[in-house]
Amino acid sequence: MKGFKIIVLAKQVPDTRNVGKDAMKEDGTMNRAALPAIFNPEDLNALEQALRIKDKFPDSEITILTMGLPKSADIVREGLFRGADKGIVLTDRKLGGSDTLATSYAISQAIKRIKDYDIVLCGRQAIDGDTAQVGPQAAEKLNIPQVTYAEEITDISEKKITIRRRLERGTEVVSCPFPLLVTVHGSAAPCRSRNAKFYMKYKFAKTPLEVTEETDKELLAHKDYLNIKVWSAQDVEAEPERVGLAGSPTKVKTITMVELQAKESKKLSDSDADIDNLMKELASKHILG
Repeated sequence: MKGFKIIVLAKQVPDTRNVGKDAMKEDGTMNRAALPAIFNPEDLNALEQALRIKDKFPDSEITILTMGLPKSADIVREGLFRGADKGIVLTDRKLGGSDTLATSYAISQAIKRIKDYDIVLCGRQAIDGDTAQVGPQAAEKLNIPQVTYAEEITDISEKKITIRRRLERGTEVVSCPFPLLVTVHGSAAPCRSRNAKFYMKYKFAKTPLEVTEETDKELLAHKDYLNIKVWSAQDVEAEPERVGLAGSPTKVKTITMVELQAKESKKLSDSDADIDNLMKELASKHILG
């Protein structure tokens, strides 16, 4: 049986698990310089599912597709070190400020340019947004079926894929034909570590934007697999009015930083009045929304 063409959508995100007082700018946008950039955790779960398919069908090909700043090439390399075959960085100033609607449009345009694919895998959501919207929106724009909250790919054949989904009160097993998009839940198997052999093979992989020396140019010219592609909004034929701030109806109105400090304590009775007053106080201080 032939292998599968798999696209893994990955995002480089700020590590929001270590948010400090400098995490937000005055204009309400995230201060990415104050937080370390990491591979979005659930996208790593998605990559592991792709790698398991490739373990079973060695002729499969895995492409990492990421949209972000040029430095997002770091997570493409991370995917290559773990077993992916090639990567694409979708980066352009015109894409800056994109919300989920504009992001999913740009990504769907990139997938259309790739053309030949059976499965698109991505994390359920990114930890810097927690919307869980980009994957499903991209599937709608591609007009392909989607399976969300995937926990494990239990079976795969030439005609269909069978997936166990993690739901709030249990699990569900569904089957779906190709092509399809799958969002992977954080309860799925964690991604394997870097492979030493793949690290040695891809450690010099670069985008054209990262090539600074003549030796790099010569190396990449002779070893095509080291070339990480860079695509712009124009390359994927994205309409200017549908990307970036122009294509993003979601606007941040205000951002409130809440810092919890254990400076004092309060004793309450179990009376309704005391509980009601506590809830009003927590709401007024924005501790509870």
